[in-house]
Amino acid sequence: MTAEPIVEKKPMNRREFLNFAWLVSIGFFTVTSAGVTYLFSLPRFKEGEFGGVFTIGSVEELPDTSSPPANYPKVKLWLSNTDAGVLALYKVCTHLGCLYNWNNQEVKFICPCHGSQFEKNGTFIQGPAPRSLDRFVVQIESQDGTVLAETDPETGAPLPVPDDPNAVIKVDTGRRVMGSRHA
Repeated sequence: MTAEPIVEKKPMNRREFLNFAWLVSIGFFTVTSAGVTYLFSLPRFKEGEFGGVFTIGSVEELPDTSSPPANYPKVKLWLSNTDAGVLALYKVCTHLGCLYNWNNQEVKFICPCHGSQFEKNGTFIQGPAPRSLDRFVVQIESQDGTVLAETDPETGAPLPVPDDPNAVIKVDTGRRVMGSRHA
């Protein structure tokens, strides 16, 4: 039998230790940064919050077409029921981002900051705003969850209301349709 040669291991010198410590700290920093970036990129919107899907109620609970729009301040929208259908208007003016209000006497939306005015369906009337009001995508679902109708995400046209009084109206505040520019 031949004896195996004994290999002596040299102890780690100072330079090797600092290189090792430097590489470990860079690795730890990279893994931590990647984890934080991943968690930050995940959406945190819940049902009923701005940025998520908000359930308005059933079709039979909709205000009449002659009634003023319904205000939902928690999710920053006005629900407007017009002769053409139902639509959800983003509650922020397209001029400089002020919160506009419905004026019952003049039967239109008026921005208190610079006087932009909009019809009940969000169409621009007058003022410094560059376009009509932005809208959210509205979905009408049956009670079993089947989507009966959905706003066209390109045009944002009002959604005709189905005959089913038990259908549920939901607004996706994460899907905004930009208002059309005026001449």
